[in-house]
Amino acid sequence: MSETTLPAVLALNQRFFLDFPHEAARRLERMTPTDAAALLAAPTDDSAVRTWQELSPDAAQAVLEHLPRATAVHFLAESEPAASAAVLTQLSTEKRERWLDELDPQVAHELRDMMAYPDNSAGQLMDPRVTYIRDDLSVADALDRLRAMKRRRMRELFVVDDNGNLSGRVELHELAVADRALGLREIIRPLLAVAQELDPREDVVNILQRRPITELPVINQEGRFVGVIHQDVLMSALEQESSVDIQTMVGASRDERALSGPMFAVRKRLPWLQINLLTAFLAAAVVGLFESTIARFTALAVLLPVVAGQSGNAGAQALAVTMRGIVLREITLRSWPRMVWKEASVGLANGLAVALTTAIGVWIWSKSAGLVLVIAVSMVISMTIAGVAGALTPILLRRFGQDPAQSSSIVLTTVTDVAGFMSFLGIATLLSQMLE
Repeated sequence: MSETTLPAVLALNQRFFLDFPHEAARRLERMTPTDAAALLAAPTDDSAVRTWQELSPDAAQAVLEHLPRATAVHFLAESEPAASAAVLTQLSTEKRERWLDELDPQVAHELRDMMAYPDNSAGQLMDPRVTYIRDDLSVADALDRLRAMKRRRMRELFVVDDNGNLSGRVELHELAVADRALGLREIIRPLLAVAQELDPREDVVNILQRRPITELPVINQEGRFVGVIHQDVLMSALEQESSVDIQTMVGASRDERALSGPMFAVRKRLPWLQINLLTAFLAAAVVGLFESTIARFTALAVLLPVVAGQSGNAGAQALAVTMRGIVLREITLRSWPRMVWKEASVGLANGLAVALTTAIGVWIWSKSAGLVLVIAVSMVISMTIAGVAGALTPILLRRFGQDPAQSSSIVLTTVTDVAGFMSFLGIATLLSQMLE
């Protein structure tokens, strides 16, 4: 290839990566890792990143090893976290940590979180070194892909669509004897069972008891194939679950649960109750700052719980949605600002609607335009703050190593109480002339 045509070819590849990442990834998977890495390392923008993250995890990992170190680190940092995590799980623990040490600490922390699963969950039991083929291949292409994998002790291959979602399975003996010209879709069998990555071990055992399976595929919340629980692990899980059931029958428990010892529960709960007491004093101190205002306008004392109660409910709603997002791993390092902005917008919209209803009720009760204005404005402010606090509290607690499920409600109650009292009583003090 001449030097004059080389830039044109590079530009064409770059455009192909940018506009057709799926198709480009499919073609790269049929090449050797060295050749694929050479093509991906050439573009000067992030077009190659989009294509690299579309590769199957085993192919992406093989390519990663042949990329220049700086380029490989850039790919891991700029790809979708789920894609980077899937590639890193293909590596040994030692190699994985070496790659993570080269990444920005926040990015590395997020990837470690994504690769960690709760104890006794399907994600912890699975082998993440997934091997699959795509459903648009021919039998001949599938056999070539199988030889390139160089994996042993395989009885069947799992098949995914273009989005990485499981679409079926192919038994190896059927693949070996099928006509090479056939499309893979013609010999695909339906899945016998599937587990979600966050399913508890009990659910995995239930599947094993209902279905005669030797390998259980595991998918994430988006339906993407992320791992396999092998037969030996399935049998081990069945034995462990049986022993746990026996322990539970005689009053023993895994961790702190309904049957945990009283002192264990006290040690876990009492520190947070003491913190809650301190925060209650903080909220009371805020009310104390406006003691003279309350003494002048006793109607404020009647309406104070209304503002605090509504902001507390708004915060609890945002907290519940955020906690679910954390558990399901929908909230990542890149997406949490969008989550906070969404809850702020919801809090503002709900605040306006609730403020209108409250204003009508207060006007009927008091006939005071000033009191109506005070409670309406404070309702909007406090509910907006509550939405932000409900989203941000569990994210920050988790970031600093605390258990959001145990401590979020205490922190949130403090924020909503203080915000509600401060906004209502503060605005009432500023507009006191209208309350005369």
